[in-house]
Amino acid sequence: MLFYVLKRLLQSLITVLLVIAVIFTIVRAIGDPTHLLLPPEATETDRQVLREQMGLDRPILVQFSAYLDDLVHGEFGNSYRFSKPALEVVSNAVFPTLLLAATALLLALAIGIPIGIASAIWPHSVIDQFSKIFSVFGQAAPPFFFSLIFVKIFSLDLGWFPTGGYGTAGHLVLPVLALGWFAAAGIARLTRSSMTTVLHSEYIKFARIKGVPEHIIIFRHALRNALLPVVTFVALQFGILMGGAVSVEVVFSWPGIGQLLLDSINNLDYTVVQAAVTLTAVIFALVNLAVDLLYAVIDPRIHYE
Repeated sequence: MLFYVLKRLLQSLITVLLVIAVIFTIVRAIGDPTHLLLPPEATETDRQVLREQMGLDRPILVQFSAYLDDLVHGEFGNSYRFSKPALEVVSNAVFPTLLLAATALLLALAIGIPIGIASAIWPHSVIDQFSKIFSVFGQAAPPFFFSLIFVKIFSLDLGWFPTGGYGTAGHLVLPVLALGWFAAAGIARLTRSSMTTVLHSEYIKFARIKGVPEHIIIFRHALRNALLPVVTFVALQFGILMGGAVSVEVVFSWPGIGQLLLDSINNLDYTVVQAAVTLTAVIFALVNLAVDLLYAVIDPRIHYE
């Protein structure tokens, strides 16, 4: 097990390094931040002096090497826009995004798995038909569409929730619903498909012949095996929710990492963009590692060597 964990950590490190290299190259292709940092009347000489001070005049490989050296020492550079450490700026925005994505994922699990199980147990029933409509609509429409609809209905028309902001449970409800519906739809359909396959397997038929109670067959034998592909899907959904939170955060003025990334790209704040993407990649890699280890907990037949 220890060897497997070390191997996966090495793979995750390589993945994060590739992400860092890609984002480092992309942000420098977007534009020159000196045009935003200096007033319009600044001369080209002034801009060149600032480029030299920021190290932007050096070859890209030299800049990347210096950046990796700073990362090893825990330095992400200073934000051009906020004039303070980029990691501090990003850290303040990470928790709101994690709160939004984690809450939306928990809601999606609480809705999607029961609906998927019920649809598999009672195929072609009213519950199954509702599940299909719920899933198709949830997967067809992007989260920002639900965000706009929810704001119109529940905020402007009914006045039940605030239109945006951060700080109370009321501010969390609509963003979580908008973001969680998409994930819940996918989880419901995958759970139904996986449960249907397991319920038609030979060992389930044998358990029924032996007279094992139906609730034990479903929740102890069938569900445990059916959850393996769902766990993989949920791990991917967490990354998708982290990315999908960008549009939801903009609609609801949520001070998360998505809103910060958008503002930083518009202001060519290289260091903040790099720190935000790097931190997100690390979180996603650790989540995937945790999911791989969770397989052995769900299915004891799985052993890592």
